[in-house]
Amino acid sequence: MKHKYIFVVGGVMSGVGKGITTSSLGTIFEAQGYKVNIAKADPYLNVDAGTMNPTEHGEVFVLGSGLETDQDMGNYERFMNRDLSGEDYMTSGMVYKHVLDKERSLGYKGKCIDADTIRDEILYRYQDAARKKRSDITIIEIGGTVGDYQNVMFIEAARVLKLQHPDDVTFIMVSYMPIPSKLGEMKSKPTQNAIKQLQSYGVQAEFIIARSEVPLDQKRKEKIAFSCNVPMDHVISAPDIDSVYDVPLNFERDKTSELLSRALHLPKRKTDLSKWKRFVQKTKQTKKEVRIAVVGKYFSTGDFVLSDAYVSVIEAIKYSAYEKGAKPVLVWLHAGDFEGSPEKVLTSLKKHFADIDGILVPGGFGETGIEGKLNVIRYARERRIPYFGLCYGMQLLVIEFARNVAGLTHAHTAEIQPKASQKVIDIMEQQKIHLAEGRYGASMRLGSYKCVLKKGSVAARAYQADTVIERHRHRYEVNPDYIAPLTKAGLVFSGTSPDGHLMEIAELPGHDFFLGVQFHPEFLARPLRPHPLFTEFIAASLKRRG
Repeated sequence: MKHKYIFVVGGVMSGVGKGITTSSLGTIFEAQGYKVNIAKADPYLNVDAGTMNPTEHGEVFVLGSGLETDQDMGNYERFMNRDLSGEDYMTSGMVYKHVLDKERSLGYKGKCIDADTIRDEILYRYQDAARKKRSDITIIEIGGTVGDYQNVMFIEAARVLKLQHPDDVTFIMVSYMPIPSKLGEMKSKPTQNAIKQLQSYGVQAEFIIARSEVPLDQKRKEKIAFSCNVPMDHVISAPDIDSVYDVPLNFERDKTSELLSRALHLPKRKTDLSKWKRFVQKTKQTKKEVRIAVVGKYFSTGDFVLSDAYVSVIEAIKYSAYEKGAKPVLVWLHAGDFEGSPEKVLTSLKKHFADIDGILVPGGFGETGIEGKLNVIRYARERRIPYFGLCYGMQLLVIEFARNVAGLTHAHTAEIQPKASQKVIDIMEQQKIHLAEGRYGASMRLGSYKCVLKKGSVAARAYQADTVIERHRHRYEVNPDYIAPLTKAGLVFSGTSPDGHLMEIAELPGHDFFLGVQFHPEFLARPLRPHPLFTEFIAASLKRRG
């Protein structure tokens, strides 16, 4: 069969659900037996997402290849229950850099390069992943909103692909239908204008997924269909829902895949979403609660930061909680609330953790809130509260233990105190040159690496394996010079690199769960495949709750 392409673009405003739409459609078509590939085209000029501030841009998601990407790639992997590759992601900066580097090395044999060269490179990338993976359907989300000049070249390349293969390409616009509070009436004009903007690029959206607070009524459907030149049944209502995991089921109930299949000249197939339905039922049937405190620093400007900066952590906690039959209640605590005089800190700790079942410190960078996190970790260790440290959270676990148990009172990380006398956490040797030259985008250990587990440890029990592969994103490691005194004091490094040089997992015997990992297990958590370490952490937290 001919390869098919579905392009998903946004109208009116960002953040209306293009990524969830793309993920959901991929889930449905895979459930029909098709081999589906999902890709993201991001319009920003950064080469990748690695140096972006998570408070402004959201979580940086790391693929197994080590490519740092937009958080939507995480949605794709979670919904599709599989890993994606570097070919599935591109930015304007990535494309321009490749073209300019190729031109500088005479790859174009002295020819003039122009906007058409950029378009053709994007067009090649749209098709390259499909060829390499031999997939049946490629679903491509174009970032941003129609009308943004940054994404014009991505839309232009999609237009040419449609011209070349008219029966094998279709366009979906995910658009927002506002209901102004003073008017109380749903307005379709912004969506009409967005469709006209897309038409001005030579592209006709064949489907409109209308996002709003409430379902569309018949009058609004007619107005959109007639003004936007689409069949009425191609206007799909997508009202706000409690869980994004309902979206594939809602789309299938509305026969969205059947309509898309007809537009792409695909045979009608039966959809088997039975596993997905069982997962969704778990999310709705849980009654008991598990209260998890997440202590970090990237949520001081409002709730919207929480879901963006720590989205993979949030979802990983949910999956494991549902797996254990519990509803997760996340309590967001700013690390700065646990700094100050010993009396103030102790009062704050007792107040905030009185009804907490487990504590998690996620990854991060920088000095802000570090002493507060160390105070929280000590409190968790001494009060035997289940603790899970991710990346920076593991490094801080080691520092806290070094200071308060191993007698290394000046223990610190070189990230904060480069001249500290006891740098128990230090920069990796191979990365020091990069930092000295200011190349921060190339100074991390990124992507998938093997980890060998210590028999009889909590980690080995959770994984039920001897060796695992996990994704990394960090510059600093446990300093080998301090492994002996830390181990002598009772800390167990239950996961290491195959050569034994790098410490991947640290845990403390005698606790139900007091464990930190140098990697990011949240990147591998899936709705249909919860991560074993998160599940073990939730199990310990439920045990504490009783």
